[in-house]
Amino acid sequence: MSRPRARDAGVRIGTLPPGRRNSISDVAGVKVGHCTLRKGEGKLVVGEGPVRTGVTVVLPHEGDIYRRPVKGMYDALNGCGALMGALQIEEFGAIDSPIGLTSTISVPAVAEGLIGHIMEGNPLAGVDEETIIPVVSECDDSHLNDSRGLHVRPEHVSRAISNATVSVEEGSVGAGTGMICHDFKGGIGTSSRLVSVKGDEYVIGVLVLSNHGDRQDLLIDGVPVGRLVEAPGVTRTDSSSIVTIIATDAPLDARQLKRLAKRAGMGLGMTGSCAGNGSGDIMLAFTTANIHDKYQTEGHIITERLLVDREINPLFRGTVDATAEAVINSLFKADTETGRDDHVAPALPLDDTLELLKTHGRLS
Repeated sequence: MSRPRARDAGVRIGTLPPGRRNSISDVAGVKVGHCTLRKGEGKLVVGEGPVRTGVTVVLPHEGDIYRRPVKGMYDALNGCGALMGALQIEEFGAIDSPIGLTSTISVPAVAEGLIGHIMEGNPLAGVDEETIIPVVSECDDSHLNDSRGLHVRPEHVSRAISNATVSVEEGSVGAGTGMICHDFKGGIGTSSRLVSVKGDEYVIGVLVLSNHGDRQDLLIDGVPVGRLVEAPGVTRTDSSSIVTIIATDAPLDARQLKRLAKRAGMGLGMTGSCAGNGSGDIMLAFTTANIHDKYQTEGHIITERLLVDREINPLFRGTVDATAEAVINSLFKADTETGRDDHVAPALPLDDTLELLKTHGRLS
């Protein structure tokens, strides 16, 4: 039987309403695709498996992202992780590639896949037009996966893009297949919030790749669930990482998007993260507002709408709450996964968790 999302089970994070799908895809044009690689069991044989990994791709809009980049910026709580393309994002405040997520040492394969995808639609890229710098981030799934086997290949990126949809699957799927969150099975989670600014309505959508945290630190709506449920017995060398993607349709510039990305860290704190020493806590934000074709802009001046800073607080609140709920969704939706060398990542025990939340008055 399919496990419920947190909100469907009665959990409410914050007071702002979610979008129709309660997903990053509530931002019009955003789609997410997965390619899941799962095969083998038992003892690790490098190059053969067991394989518990995959690729997740976020498409910021339905057009050609290379020709029509989105405004974007990133931030990090702790930098033990990779964000390919970060220097260009920092320099230009823009993202002109689909956003790929995968296992740490499979970043090059996903980058190659994204480059191939962009070249296919842009025959002049790297010739008479700008070269291609793909955007890829990662978490380490080696506790469950034969990561040294490099099972992710460029063609898996094509499959993920082909699978992209507004109906975002969560839990042990795509890049989340081998991920562990607060010592329980984690992976992909998403959530959204609707915000109002002076009568204008905007959407904040968040997607996480959760692979971080210790059991005893897990909080759900302020309840120390991790300390109160049965210990899962998972041991890893470090608290690993989480990547958070924030999408919005609010008209923000790169500076404001960096401020939005910072607030995702507060959402992680709401769920018990302390951004450990070995953790890559990477937050990448973009907006679908003010999109221009970089090769067809007339003249040398661009006029854009921009939200004034004094009105940005509702977007901050939406980012914090949607991030926290996305993390909880990644736990609620993930099933128990047994990986290499019979390492087990147990699913969060939902019956016990919901009983604890009910006892503390947290279920609606």
